[in-house]
Amino acid sequence: MTSVVAVVVTYRPDLQRLRALLDATVSQVAHIIIVDNGNDPRFFPHKPCLHFLSLGDNLGIARAQNEGIRLAKTLDATHVLLLDQDSIPATDMVGELLKALEDRTDAACVGPCCLDDQKKHSSFIRTKGLRRIHCTCTCPNTVMKADYLISSGCLIPMDMLMAIGEMREDFFIDYVDIEWGLRAKDKGYRNYGVCSAHMQHRLGDTPILFFGKKIIYHNSLRHFYHFRNAFLLYKKPWVPLSWKVVDGYYLLLKFVFYSFFAKPRFEHFKMMVFGLLDGMRGKSGKYRGVPH
Repeated sequence: MTSVVAVVVTYRPDLQRLRALLDATVSQVAHIIIVDNGNDPRFFPHKPCLHFLSLGDNLGIARAQNEGIRLAKTLDATHVLLLDQDSIPATDMVGELLKALEDRTDAACVGPCCLDDQKKHSSFIRTKGLRRIHCTCTCPNTVMKADYLISSGCLIPMDMLMAIGEMREDFFIDYVDIEWGLRAKDKGYRNYGVCSAHMQHRLGDTPILFFGKKIIYHNSLRHFYHFRNAFLLYKKPWVPLSWKVVDGYYLLLKFVFYSFFAKPRFEHFKMMVFGLLDGMRGKSGKYRGVPH
């Protein structure tokens, strides 16, 4: 019997949006586990089958996800649905994801097509040779392979978590979902994007407007983790060389763009450099200040 348990990771959440997430999710799953990355004293609304776990401090998204997954095991979950506090699933999202899993025994995970606050649909990313292909949902019934899926909205069979392993906690945040997706591929499994499943998802802070395009923007600390964890991942021998080259190219473009257009410029430049230095030195975990 299928039993889906949702693991919702929070950190200083917008309670109104969190309530909307819970309202949209509660009828689709057997249990909801809220893992708070801190010790938030604010009131969380009561829902049937709602479990609350406080970590007492910000231990990173990977640790929070792993703690939720461990609790989901004790609730006899057959599948885990990972969600961020900034996501709101469609009322039929879980059902559509489960359908996609039915005849795909090689699926490590399945995830929805996301709609951001600018009403823009996400794409599923696949690397072919030295090209990064952004696969968009032009047909509602399409299920497409991807290198990885963003963690929010990701439905993972519990036996796949046992076979592939937990999220890498020393990454703290950023590249956690990418590392897990590539690890799954290395073990012979696949990540699938499901066009019939939908979810609203907020990415980053207020975007930067650049020649009419809205570019995703994060604070400088996130850029530290982004660049550090990219380099930590590049060191893994099981990550395909072609993927490293393509991702490294886009990382270079981000470095140039955020150094010139993300304010305060020097702060972003500095934190990206610190991230690169820590990545090259093999340092991981939570940011503790200037590397030395």
